[in-house]
Amino acid sequence: MKKIPLVSFVVSFSVTCLVWSESAISEENVVLSNQNLNIYGSLLAPEKSNKVALIISGSGPTDRNGNSPNLKNDSLKKLAFSLNESGIASLRYDKRGIAESSIKNLDESKLLFEDYVEDASLWIKWLKQTKNYNEITVIGHSEGSLIGMIAAEISSADKFVSLAGPGKSADRLLKEQLSKQKLVSRIANPLIDELVAGKQVIPPPFLKALFRPSVQPYLISWFKYDPSIEIAKLQIPSLIIQGSHDIQVSVEDARILFNSTDKADLKIIDGMNHILINTPLDREANLASYNQPEKPINTILTNQIVRFIDP
Repeated sequence: MKKIPLVSFVVSFSVTCLVWSESAISEENVVLSNQNLNIYGSLLAPEKSNKVALIISGSGPTDRNGNSPNLKNDSLKKLAFSLNESGIASLRYDKRGIAESSIKNLDESKLLFEDYVEDASLWIKWLKQTKNYNEITVIGHSEGSLIGMIAAEISSADKFVSLAGPGKSADRLLKEQLSKQKLVSRIANPLIDELVAGKQVIPPPFLKALFRPSVQPYLISWFKYDPSIEIAKLQIPSLIIQGSHDIQVSVEDARILFNSTDKADLKIIDGMNHILINTPLDREANLASYNQPEKPINTILTNQIVRFIDP
């Protein structure tokens, strides 16, 4: 992994007022400058709060609020505001290349998994050095769980929460997802194995979207990390949370993480899906909720996280 400089960031601020639960809440818009790129975030800081959560979003074009271009659910925004109501500050941000942190003329082939880890690590350092929070909890959702656990170890965070985080490396997960399509799986698996070995591949036309040349450097860098190994490196209190109705990440994944460390507690929340709300297990209804921002976040989830951060 690239060495992360101790001083390589500049943050600027602006303040907006949002309405949540019928009360005005001050939210700072902050900007992290790293490698000549700007990473934009939102800081919710209750008065007299000395504990803060860094919230890291999942894979793909998922923004700081938990939304993607065609799906709005505000899952991570709801989490941040729920923490705020309990007196806990939070910082959530758009990962590099995503939403407000988009990069003009982005060369996708230059983007690596380690870049996301570096950005998260620098946010942790900024929260310590600039805002002087005395306790930092990293909350990583989905792919953000792996990013978060590595960044937490690098930058000495105080606590870690894996929220719907996979317990297996991404190459294994991809093989499992493709296994239901036998022909696709038979052709894709050798390509995945080559990428795990650090070699680029030439995919057939029907797999070009998944294994396009420009994304292969990212896949190679991502496949190197096994969450069960990375969480074992953490020597800080950790909490693993998984919903029983999550159709993207399984309860088995949560148990793999839990069994890989003696520093973590495990909480399985009945009925909660991947975007942190209660839904039926039925796939159609479950997926429909990804575009229903009016649905409330699971309160057991928020209560568990609040008690973990501020026992």
